[in-house]
Amino acid sequence: MPPLPGGGAEENRWTAAVRRDPSHSQRYAERWRRLEASGQDIHGEARLIDAMAARGSRILDAGCGSGRVAAYLARAGHDVLGVDLDPHLIETARTEQPSARFEQGDLARLDLRDAAGERPEFDLIVSAGNVLTFLATAERLPALHGLAAHLAPEGRLVVGFGLDRGYGAEDFLADAAAAGLTLQARFSSWDLRPADDGFLVAVLGHAEAPAAAS
Repeated sequence: MPPLPGGGAEENRWTAAVRRDPSHSQRYAERWRRLEASGQDIHGEARLIDAMAARGSRILDAGCGSGRVAAYLARAGHDVLGVDLDPHLIETARTEQPSARFEQGDLARLDLRDAAGERPEFDLIVSAGNVLTFLATAERLPALHGLAAHLAPEGRLVVGFGLDRGYGAEDFLADAAAAGLTLQARFSSWDLRPADDGFLVAVLGHAEAPAAAS
C-alpha cells in the first residue's frame, strides 16, 4: 500500500493494542456480548441512525467492530455494509450477524468497489464507538476523504467519539472541512443532548454537492 500523506511513524492505535495483546479483539467482542446478555442497552447509536434514514437506505458502518450497529440497521430494513480493519471482528460479525454484509478494510485507505467496479455511495455513514480516535494522526484526514468519497450527494456522515482521546473537536472539524465536509449539527450524546466538551456526535454533509462523474 502507498504511504499515507504526511508520513510519520505513529501506529494505528487499534493495531498497536492488538500487537501488545493478541487477545484484544476477542475480549472486545466478548465485552459486547456480556453487555447485551446483562440487559444493557447497546443500540443507542443504531436507533439514531435508523431514525435519520428512509426505509431501505444504503448505510455504511465505518469501523463496525463485531457488527452490533450494522446488524440492528439491517434488521430494520436497510442495505448495510460494515467495514473494519480487524479480521477477527469481521469474522465474528459475519458469523453472529448474518443480516448485514461485512468486509475487512482500512478506513485510512477506504476505496470500496461493487461487482461492476464502481464506487458505491451511501445515504448514511456511521462511525461510532470512538473509531476515529483509534486512527493514527496521519490516517485521520485520508479516512475522512475516503468517507466523503463514499457519501451520496445528499448523504450524511454521523461520527461519535470521546473528546478526551487525543482528537479534539476543533481538529476534527478542521480535518472534516479539508475533506470537503461541513458540520450540520453537533451533540454530546447519541440521544442528542446539547454539545459539550466531553463527547462529540457530529452530523456532517458535503460542503458542496460533488460534481457528477464524466
